[in-house]
Amino acid sequence: MKWLVIGEWRAHPVRAIAAIAAIALGVALGFAIDLINSAALNEFSAAAKSLVGQSDLQVRGTQSLFDESVYPLLAEHQGVALANPVLEIDATIPGQRSALKVLGIDVFHAMELAPDLLGVPQGDHPLDTLSDDAIFLSPAAQEWLAVRPGDQLRLQSGTEVVSLRVAGGIVRARPGQRIAVMDIATAQWRFGRLGKLSRIDLKLDNGVSREVFRSNLSKEFSNRLLITESADQEARSANMSRAYRVNLNVLALVALFTGAFLIFSTQALSVLRRRSQLALMRVIGMTRGLLLRQILLEGGVLGALGSLIGLAAGYGMAALALRFFGGDLGGGYFPGIRPDVKLDLVSVIIFFSLGTGIALLGSLAPALEAVRTQPGPALKSGGEDVAMTRFASPWPALICLALGGVLTQLPPLFELPVFGYLAIALLLVGGIGLMPRCSATVFGFLLNFLQSRAALLRKNQVMLLVLARLANTPNQASIALGGVLSSFSLMVAMAIMVSSFRISVDDWLAQILSANLYVRTASSGETAAISPAQQKMISALNGVKRAEFLRTIPLTLEMTRPPVVMIARTIDAADPGRTLPLTEDVIDATRINTETMPVWVSEAMQDLYGYRVGQRVNLPVGASVHPFTVAGVWRDYARQSGSLQIRLSDYQRLTGDFTVTDAALFFMPDISTLSVIKQVRALPFGNVVEFADPGEIRAISLKIFDRSFAVTYLLEIVAMMIGLFGVAATFSAQTLARSKEFGMLRHVGVTRKQILHILGAEGTLLTGLGIAVGFLLGWVISLVLIFIVNPQSFHWSMQMHIPWFMLVSVAALLLLSSAATAVLSGARAVAGDSIRAVREDW
Repeated sequence: MKWLVIGEWRAHPVRAIAAIAAIALGVALGFAIDLINSAALNEFSAAAKSLVGQSDLQVRGTQSLFDESVYPLLAEHQGVALANPVLEIDATIPGQRSALKVLGIDVFHAMELAPDLLGVPQGDHPLDTLSDDAIFLSPAAQEWLAVRPGDQLRLQSGTEVVSLRVAGGIVRARPGQRIAVMDIATAQWRFGRLGKLSRIDLKLDNGVSREVFRSNLSKEFSNRLLITESADQEARSANMSRAYRVNLNVLALVALFTGAFLIFSTQALSVLRRRSQLALMRVIGMTRGLLLRQILLEGGVLGALGSLIGLAAGYGMAALALRFFGGDLGGGYFPGIRPDVKLDLVSVIIFFSLGTGIALLGSLAPALEAVRTQPGPALKSGGEDVAMTRFASPWPALICLALGGVLTQLPPLFELPVFGYLAIALLLVGGIGLMPRCSATVFGFLLNFLQSRAALLRKNQVMLLVLARLANTPNQASIALGGVLSSFSLMVAMAIMVSSFRISVDDWLAQILSANLYVRTASSGETAAISPAQQKMISALNGVKRAEFLRTIPLTLEMTRPPVVMIARTIDAADPGRTLPLTEDVIDATRINTETMPVWVSEAMQDLYGYRVGQRVNLPVGASVHPFTVAGVWRDYARQSGSLQIRLSDYQRLTGDFTVTDAALFFMPDISTLSVIKQVRALPFGNVVEFADPGEIRAISLKIFDRSFAVTYLLEIVAMMIGLFGVAATFSAQTLARSKEFGMLRHVGVTRKQILHILGAEGTLLTGLGIAVGFLLGWVISLVLIFIVNPQSFHWSMQMHIPWFMLVSVAALLLLSSAATAVLSGARAVAGDSIRAVREDW
């Protein structure tokens, strides 16, 4: 019946608008984040795929480079039509914090497999693709580096600067893709990679089974090379950011979850206000089924309208975000790409269904209550709280809480904390479901306490009325508190989790940054390094007590996972805790079998690769695989994909590589940082190195942390705003619905001012109870986030820290807002004539 829906909206437009806005905002945020993540992931995967062209398989090493002697073996291998050697280099650019991906290619082979990567020489230099000083840049790279054909581009190799001539552009590159190509022999020579390759792209003969060939080739080169295909690269890209993307989507749905309770309160109050009208319609012939469909229709229409508005707003938000901020969303997973938003019909259907379904779910309980009510008693005034007594049963809520506790003990599903998310939802529902019983117990106790104190009772007659109503109408109180309890508890949980994470990262930085000054050849890229002779120069500086050097190497242990980082550094096996932030899971490395070497793994290695302390593992270091024993586990908040630490002496002995990338300098007493920096600058290579003191690194790291969680902060604020708006709308509706009650109170001598005091006290007490329960519930949910969701998502542990000042500030703001809303709504309700207010009871 359309006239019933329209009539209800006309009578209470603000409440309908609030419900629609809540659903629209939740859908918009979720849809926008989903579009941004999908666009970024698709563009990133497409950019990675464009680098391998039309090849069927790619042969890679477990490390970033392998010996080119493999190339003729593959080129002449049976079943291979064409083998294309490629050298990939993340070249360091002096003065830039980002690296430039340089591809060294064989022009003649790339012409058949990856023609889009060919350089486009200027008309008067047709042979520049083979020149020993030419480099070709994509349009995005030219724009980023502010160069054009004919200019010189300075790149870093070791501590030397290589100057190359920009000879032109590239045949085709993805929008925003910053890449460069040059002759492979020139790249090997210029960047000190003689005899090394990064990968070999293979084109198979017609009729050769890709799966069979891949399997046979993997067996032939076992433990030496990895045989991959484009799908593996796409899986790697997806796995790299999946946990971050899923967590953002879940956070975005928090606003939608809060909106569900606003829909519930809207529909519940509507049913209570129209209780006698609905009963009359039942008397004149409306069936239970028709009444049920009518109330669900009202909620469904609100949800559908909110979903449509949210989809349009979400698309616009995604388009603006991609245009001005790119597709990264602060996580650092998709740098340097410019994706375009694309409408996905499946996502549209999913988010429309979510918004509408949430609204229907919020309307279901009031609708069932309306059809179960007997028409006779409902025709009489009063008894509104009795009508909601079915919501007061604690058993469904207790079952939800118990089931949520059980789900927290289950392992991750598809490496995601699915059961952790479900546990949080059940804890929220259970906590909100207990509010009627909690409200009756708390306010009943306060009422009895006040009544037992005669002197106190005589001075607080207004408070007696307040407590009497709250203690005897707990179901209406729970309706008012549903939205604020869900939003405040989630805000508390997120605030505790983020604060705990930030404090843990800060403490971790303080432990690992023990040196006075850090020197590195570059903040990005892999072409910069410090030679042994230069290391000796650094160690011999005046005022330097000792210098510790470090080397980082990427290792690919599984084809579908991002590379892990191996860190070779000076570690005392007898006391590794002096250097590493170890967990309690550690063994004495000095007692390890002499046939193996100790390795300390991050927490992610335990979850992703199943490494355990005391386990013997084989790791590809240098030209072959070597045995190691896991000697301990350390916390690493910088590398979600996993990391390993070995002794620098072991690395140098196994590889023959004595270059390093970083140096940590420890000063003698009374030595200033500036004096040491001046000495380093005076060295022959001093103009290409970078410096950072511990305080600077800490500040930059925490700034990156805050940027990564900026979207999280925004979603918290949005959920809290929806909760506040819901409280305002609910209190306003309840206050206006009590006009007859206020009229009766004025007939027995209660003044307008006292009624406003009653409303202010009710709002304060109700919200105070909601804050108390919300804090307790939020604290429990934060335990799930800190000890279940985060370890299963990002594979790191942390210590709990509660940000009391922030939580108290938000609670005080919420308390004042609720009290003010109740008073302002009451001013309108008591503004009319007291006789008119009770006329319906005559």
